[in-house]
Amino acid sequence: MANPFEKFPRFRRTPKAPLHKSKSLPEAGPFIHVPQARAVGLRPGSGWHKRNFLTEVLIPSLFMKRAGISPVTPIFPELQERQIGITWIGHASFLIRTAESNLLIDPNWAKWLKVIKRIRQPGLDIRDLPNIDMVLVPHAHFDHLDRRTLRIVAENQPIVVPFEVGNLVHDLGFRSVHELHYWDQFAHGPARITLTPCHHWGARMLHDSHRGFGGYIVEVGGRTIYHCGDTAYFDGFVEIGRRFPNIDIALLPIGAYDPPSGREVHMNPEEAVAAFLQLGARQMVPMHYGSFRLSFEPPDEPLLRLRLAAEKYGIQDRISIMTEGQPMVF
Repeated sequence: MANPFEKFPRFRRTPKAPLHKSKSLPEAGPFIHVPQARAVGLRPGSGWHKRNFLTEVLIPSLFMKRAGISPVTPIFPELQERQIGITWIGHASFLIRTAESNLLIDPNWAKWLKVIKRIRQPGLDIRDLPNIDMVLVPHAHFDHLDRRTLRIVAENQPIVVPFEVGNLVHDLGFRSVHELHYWDQFAHGPARITLTPCHHWGARMLHDSHRGFGGYIVEVGGRTIYHCGDTAYFDGFVEIGRRFPNIDIALLPIGAYDPPSGREVHMNPEEAVAAFLQLGARQMVPMHYGSFRLSFEPPDEPLLRLRLAAEKYGIQDRISIMTEGQPMVF
């Protein structure tokens, strides 16, 4: 019997890819207000010590059976010009397809984040991915930059990361690594990528807070997609919508808003709806919920609150709730 892991050895010697750093910060241009990314500090919020994340969330999750169906071989629909095919892998991971190219945003197939168990199956077997033309990673946190996943998907294509993150991915098998500053752009084939600001932080460990973090505008096939990465709510969404007034699909996080530290590090569902409206996007796809227990809220709460917020503003038809592994065409 063939070794099922032989195709993906855990350690594979690969040459280090050329690392292309942004030479300078872009000019502000004609826009009056240019919000900068805001880094979340390390100081815990008020009352953080009154709850026990270990006993209330972490240990119980270890005994939970992973939800979701086992991945089946996907049937990707054939796409016409200007159509976008989106497959949610889970957490913040998406496969973006057009008639011309395939992009992978924030890929993470990990079953564990150190001691944090994945409680929903990835929606797609990583071996069933189509050929990937480019990979985007929004920041260096372990639930977003998974080196083992990236080593598997690296097939001599470019990878785009925020500034000072390139040295974490340059030895994984990518053709080139492109670091961007805020509002910088990188074009590859039919796709143009822009790094946008957000309100989060980029340290992978405690000592590397110099690393960048952000979201991405993806312009491809005549359409515009916004993946905002991880972010708390901040005033930058208006400016992003002003610079990119034709966002078709906004991929916005709605979970992990009640973290054990008590800090404001992720948007809650109501804030995600507010951000969606400020962006002026046509359609919203929620993400960053249900896969990992990263905070105190129950796994089913984010979607319940999102539906209520959408009803309040009468935008239920503009919210596309996806199921892991099931492609949707926009």
